[in-house]
Amino acid sequence: MPDYLQLLNDSIINCKRCPRLAEYIAKVSQTKVRRFKDDEYWAKPLPSFGDPNARLLVVGLAPAAHGGNRTGRMFTGDSSGDWLAKAMFKTGFASVPYSRAKDDGLVLHDAYITAAARCAPPSNKLLPSEIASCSEYLAAELELLSNVKVVLALGRVAFDAYCKAAKTGRQEFGHGKIYNAAGKSLLASYHPSRQNTNTGRLTWQMWVDVFRTAKKML
Repeated sequence: MPDYLQLLNDSIINCKRCPRLAEYIAKVSQTKVRRFKDDEYWAKPLPSFGDPNARLLVVGLAPAAHGGNRTGRMFTGDSSGDWLAKAMFKTGFASVPYSRAKDDGLVLHDAYITAAARCAPPSNKLLPSEIASCSEYLAAELELLSNVKVVLALGRVAFDAYCKAAKTGRQEFGHGKIYNAAGKSLLASYHPSRQNTNTGRLTWQMWVDVFRTAKKML
């Protein structure tokens, strides 16, 4: 099964389905920002990563322009990745409490990370057609990750994308809500973006509690 996941990830990396996104991530890799001016950007669609036998599937929104799009790994090299790694380490899902680069030693335990979209979008806004294009990859992952018991969706877009890919029917998003969907438990959480963490909409305690809840449900 891991071989099939690798083949799927290879297909994702080579994907050219969304011209707007392909153009944007290429542009970002050339213009960069000052603090990363010496970095070589990944600038391709991002593969998923983690334990192929995972019981927990984490579904994010999309790579950050100067995070995953730079480092080549989801939730790596930005503040959202910092929050995710710290919480997963604290609850036993990660080997280290940080996510800085592909070679930083981070290994996921019983968890796999994917996203609704694999390319960083302009202004962090995806078009419905772009989410639909990536939905096929998420649906394929759901077939291959046969041990998954709990799906943690980070934010409304990721939540809706999972419901569509898993054909669960529309569900109401709300932080901490839990559903039985497509034979799995679906847990919803606010996304750990700065828009949520800096405003207190998502506190550190709320965030860690989400992973503790997920752990208990496995």
